[in-house]
Amino acid sequence: MAGAGASASVGKEEDTKLKLYSYWRSSCSHRVRIALNLKGLPYDYKPVNLLKGEHSNPDFLLLNPVGCVPVLVHGSVVLFDSFAIIMYLEDNFPHIPLLPPHTHIHLRAINFQAAAIVSSTIQPLQNLSLLNYIGETISPDEKLPWVQSVIRRGFRALEKLLKDQTGRYATGDEVFLADIFLAPQLHAAFKRFNIPMNEFPTLSRLYDTYNEIPAFQEALPENQPDAQCTS
Repeated sequence: MAGAGASASVGKEEDTKLKLYSYWRSSCSHRVRIALNLKGLPYDYKPVNLLKGEHSNPDFLLLNPVGCVPVLVHGSVVLFDSFAIIMYLEDNFPHIPLLPPHTHIHLRAINFQAAAIVSSTIQPLQNLSLLNYIGETISPDEKLPWVQSVIRRGFRALEKLLKDQTGRYATGDEVFLADIFLAPQLHAAFKRFNIPMNEFPTLSRLYDTYNEIPAFQEALPENQPDAQCTS
């Protein structure tokens, strides 16, 4: 009987272990990896190769009908939006909070606003499907200028928003939601899309700081199991 009980316990643990469907270069997946790392939550990494169209496979579409990453599976819970996933982690695993306390209403709002600028104003306009569309319908040469214009517009807003809020991190001396959304976007801008760091001094300083944090380092695209040498 003891053996049967142990087996059932292991099975239950496996059922509730976090699973993250991710693509190494996806900034949305990158955000979730940072959040998981900051909270010290182990998870199974499930690679989804966007370049090979694996996000359009029927099995994957059963998890996420939208057909994109990330997807988080936790027992019977399936979530497929990075903002929703991070807030789920915040509510379900409240240790190491990712938001300021409710008594700091304005600071919480700044965090939400910074996250929204990244997730609504910048990232959707630089994603793979849109860049492919621009390349196919206009010209491949227009892809980089388009991305750079989108990033610069969002970064100008973030510089203004955070100018009087930053401490060591985006909204003070603790890592919060704004940092989780900023770090992947800054990495893509400076390393992939050739935005000069000196154009945005506040964001550049934050980027250097993020690179010193193990939870951020471990979440970097190049440190993922499915990282590739080519785009």
